[in-house]
Amino acid sequence: MKRFAIITCLFSFLIAFPLSAAKKKKGQSAQPQRFDFNLVLAQLPQENKYINLQYGIRLNVQDARANQRILQIYDASPIYVPNSSTNPAVTAFVEESMRRYMRTMGFNIDADIETDYLMQIEIKEFHSDWLYGVGWNGTIIFDIKVLDHSMKLVYPTVEITGRASVNGPSNSVQAANIALNNAYVNALKDIDWDRIAFFLHKTQNNADKANNANSAITKAPIHWDIQSRPQGADIYWRVVSSTEEVKNQNSKYLETTPYETTEPFDIKGLTYENSEQVQIEIRCEKEGYATQKKRFNLNSILDEKELSVFFKLVKIEEE
Repeated sequence: MKRFAIITCLFSFLIAFPLSAAKKKKGQSAQPQRFDFNLVLAQLPQENKYINLQYGIRLNVQDARANQRILQIYDASPIYVPNSSTNPAVTAFVEESMRRYMRTMGFNIDADIETDYLMQIEIKEFHSDWLYGVGWNGTIIFDIKVLDHSMKLVYPTVEITGRASVNGPSNSVQAANIALNNAYVNALKDIDWDRIAFFLHKTQNNADKANNANSAITKAPIHWDIQSRPQGADIYWRVVSSTEEVKNQNSKYLETTPYETTEPFDIKGLTYENSEQVQIEIRCEKEGYATQKKRFNLNSILDEKELSVFFKLVKIEEE
């Protein structure tokens, strides 16, 4: 009886011993029982990139996740995954934040129900996981497609992916949250907004479509950033062309350095196709310093939407 009582006591202790007290990985601290994620739009896009589009667009966001847990993989514990929730709810957040993101770029949201195009978004994955040796990893996957006002598919279904990693401990709710919000921003950046904007123009035939596509690209705002050391140098720019469609231009005065603005190139005859044969020459002059020139391929500038130049001026030595 005495031996039976001892065995019974040991068995009761093992049953009562909490599973969370199982052996932890080296350096692991106490783990939270719950993760609450605050969803925010961590970054806005370039403003007014797609202004004066001739059609508006509407959004329809659907939650198609097979697994709706925000925290799915948690290597910090072999026996449990903490509960998780978001504020606001995922579908409401995606719809509200994407509207804001698109309005910032210049899209006309919910303009006219009779003529608006429809962008369908299906949320396939939306979670932040902790992986041993990696840290927090946010994953966002959407399927998107665009239909015109007659419900004809004009932009076939495309998978959009956004990922972000943050090196943080397994009990850091802040690091988990940053990884998820950064992944969402990266997913928005992965969407081909140029192509979607292209469909929101009234077009009659293939020639018109090509012209509108070229117009959208060549008239897109370009970020100019021209610097010099020392500052206060005069800057000029001119067009250097090797195609008959675009004429060479004489130098035009801009301002003195530092010069920064956002505006499109207004070059007659320029298309995306012939932009590889066109260059922009930037000239920098300052009294007492040697004149410097730099040339840039216009095709690369249109792709990057940025013209960034720095001149380190060399002083002219007096004899």
